[in-house]
Amino acid sequence: MDDLNGRVAVVTGGGSGIGRGIALALGAEGMTVAVADVRHSTAAAVAAEIESKGGCAVAIEVDVTSVESLAAASKEVAAWAGRVNLLCANAGVLARVGPLVDHTVEDWEYTFSVNVMGIVKTVAAFLPPLRESAPDAHIVTTASLGGLVSEVRAPIGAYIASKYACVGYSEMLRAELEAERIGVSVLCPGVVTSNLMATSAENRPDAFGLQPIPQLAAGGDGTGGASAPPLPAWALAPEDVGPIVIRAIRSKRFYVLTHPRAWPLVEGRFRAMRADFDFASGV
Repeated sequence: MDDLNGRVAVVTGGGSGIGRGIALALGAEGMTVAVADVRHSTAAAVAAEIESKGGCAVAIEVDVTSVESLAAASKEVAAWAGRVNLLCANAGVLARVGPLVDHTVEDWEYTFSVNVMGIVKTVAAFLPPLRESAPDAHIVTTASLGGLVSEVRAPIGAYIASKYACVGYSEMLRAELEAERIGVSVLCPGVVTSNLMATSAENRPDAFGLQPIPQLAAGGDGTGGASAPPLPAWALAPEDVGPIVIRAIRSKRFYVLTHPRAWPLVEGRFRAMRADFDFASGV
């Protein structure tokens, strides 16, 4: 999908963070953008931002954990735009910062309901119109650098496990849709200065219990929230991620990576794996 101008895109989690960055970049490329978010007000703000720059956008309220909500969103996009060429299944949450022993069952269930099953349900809802647009069709799922390598200095175990699952799902999806000429990419961003921790807590359903909002500076701010490591100086702004995604789509890349400097961490994981394969073979 080299020419994005005039095509139709759906971006879930498009009301903030990386989703907003992707939606703005797609709008700047001339795409008609359905900005979908669990909060209509944030989706509407991003849609208005796109239109203020001469683009075309609509705000859609959707809960990616709900099959019914996604079906309604798909019908709304069909009525509004008539087709879908690009699906960015981007909605995600970060439910807990802390050791695995501190993660509650509800933390795990909330994380996987959005980061894994939310993507599965989103793709299922929009795959029919994407098939109608093929070969002019593409899917981008949002995982994380934490879906390629785990790092104990980032104590977000449930999040990392969910992103590993997203990468595996995306690899299978790519292989299965290749014959239908529907492209698939998986976005694995490193640290981005989004408000993911805050929105995850604010949007967390009551059924999963309350969630403390981790503070971005070590030690917190005295409000009782859990502390999180300060963001590194090389963290990207969400607006920087959108153009990277577009370049990857045009180049038909599967892994969409934002931080090349993280390669030694990923390489170290595979070197350790190779060493264990050698051990198993008696080398």
